[in-house]
Amino acid sequence: MGDGVLVIPAIDIRGGRCVRLRQGDYAQETVFGDDPVQVARRWVEQGATWLHIVDLDGAKTGKPVNGDSIHRIVEECGVSCQLGGGLRSEDDIGKVLAWGVARVVIGTRAVTSPDWFQAVCQRWPGRIVLGIDAKNGIAAVDGWVEASEIPALDLARRCAAWGPAAIVYTDISRDGMLDGVNLDTMAEMATAAPLPVIASGGVTTLDDVRRLAERGLAGCIVGRALYENRLDLKAALKTGAGHG
Repeated sequence: MGDGVLVIPAIDIRGGRCVRLRQGDYAQETVFGDDPVQVARRWVEQGATWLHIVDLDGAKTGKPVNGDSIHRIVEECGVSCQLGGGLRSEDDIGKVLAWGVARVVIGTRAVTSPDWFQAVCQRWPGRIVLGIDAKNGIAAVDGWVEASEIPALDLARRCAAWGPAAIVYTDISRDGMLDGVNLDTMAEMATAAPLPVIASGGVTTLDDVRRLAERGLAGCIVGRALYENRLDLKAALKTGAGHG
């Protein structure tokens, strides 16, 4: 992924539309576009080289739902895409990778079926990302609906040995709230496991991007701040590339 901190726009899809949730709450949804492909194209035109796509319907149902939109984004935008949300079987992983998705993010099944997660990391080296969604340091599963009893740092250390390409670490309490990143928590995760760690949740300002780079994060996912024009993507990409 290169030096500095990679800034990755988020495209969350629900019912075929581009939306954002607050703290993962499906009842607190804002629609930012009826065509996710158009939204994706806008971020690519501004310089994004990666996109982080989340199938919110998939996260709830446990299998990909918004395949048409995802397929079109990958096909028409010409950049690397990582996809999360409901990928819980090898068949589904194989299917979305065949669409041209660069990497898939696995969360729930990494917690509930560690042997299975290890097997998929070995089957698709460099293509599997461990998604850790945490609240108060404890990993959550099933689209954030359930809390596990596993500390996020323990989960990262355990899974790192199995060879995932990276970790996407989401602080649920900060997600979609526009009140900054939890820097200490993110920095702890960056040093806990010998993997690139991508921060998600609360990235709002250029200072957030700069400080994540200084604390050793490999990337950050930006959502609501971009959609509400609080963060300029071109400036964020430049800031991220200039630190590391």
